[in-house]
Amino acid sequence: MLDLTSVDLLDAFTRELKLCKLRPDEHVVVLSEPTSRGDYVAAAFGAAKACGAHVIAATVPGGNPSPADSTRTGAGPGLTAVLNDSTAQELLKAADLVVDLTREGFIHAPLQQEILRAGTRILFVCDAPDVLIRNLPREEDKAEVLKGVELLKNASVLRVTSEAGTDLTVELPGSKPEFQVGFADDPGRWDHWPSTMVLCWPRLSDGRIVLAEGDILLPFKEYVRQPVTLEIAGGNIEKVSGGAEAQLLNTFFEDANDQWARSLSHMGWGLMRTADWFATALYGKEELMGMDARAFAGNFLWSTGPHPVLGRESYAHLDIAMRGCTVSVDDQDVVTAGRLVDF
Repeated sequence: MLDLTSVDLLDAFTRELKLCKLRPDEHVVVLSEPTSRGDYVAAAFGAAKACGAHVIAATVPGGNPSPADSTRTGAGPGLTAVLNDSTAQELLKAADLVVDLTREGFIHAPLQQEILRAGTRILFVCDAPDVLIRNLPREEDKAEVLKGVELLKNASVLRVTSEAGTDLTVELPGSKPEFQVGFADDPGRWDHWPSTMVLCWPRLSDGRIVLAEGDILLPFKEYVRQPVTLEIAGGNIEKVSGGAEAQLLNTFFEDANDQWARSLSHMGWGLMRTADWFATALYGKEELMGMDARAFAGNFLWSTGPHPVLGRESYAHLDIAMRGCTVSVDDQDVVTAGRLVDF
């Protein structure tokens, strides 16, 4: 872990906002809640000023996301202080760029789409300082993720296999391929610093997912200790078997009281070469969102719960990051045994 100063943070946030193509005289809202990091608020404010932008720091009351905010899933209903305040909403819609420093944001809330449709760019930031700086994106990262998006758009089948026993077939038509690249540079764009990944929202998938020792369960921020087998049919998890982590997943699904808890959501692969797979073990759970795991270069990331393509609203959202998989798109490997492939 790095010993960072306020100068380091100001420099990193300034570089980040330049990647977001912040222009002089644009309007920035630095959105925070009382529990947000004060050094991030100061760094974002100073960076916006350094770019010549107009900037407002807006602090709203803390939210009460569901599940409990100790899990920090990013899957709750959103920051209720904004969801219930039309004045706050209009402020965000009027901004050119919102730097969202809240703990949960409103990633899965319909309001976020309203704000984006107004042309506002949103940058979500919530990981530890050295995680942000180590994973500061590069401008050329965007061309790489867009290449993956185009590959998915023109393909029919994604297949994931592994030596552990994973063999999953995914139908790609209508799966709305997307990406995260770590900066929000286009009008109406939401992104997450840090993150570099290609993803899609498949309607159907079938087969078997086998979690191997060392794969990562989010939001629990736990490494798998014993293999877990998940049988998938029609995009739904039909059976989970294995050791302690299998019981953990089954309990989560049962306790969620959500009809979509066992349904697969987005999936894709990571391209963040600076990510550290072991970061999850080196920090307290409240220090991280877990983007090192989610965007690790060559991972296979899949999730459960919400599905915008199918119009499914759900807060039973898990992200599960796997290593050692081979990911192919219409028989063309993009990841081979956990290593990125040029295509």
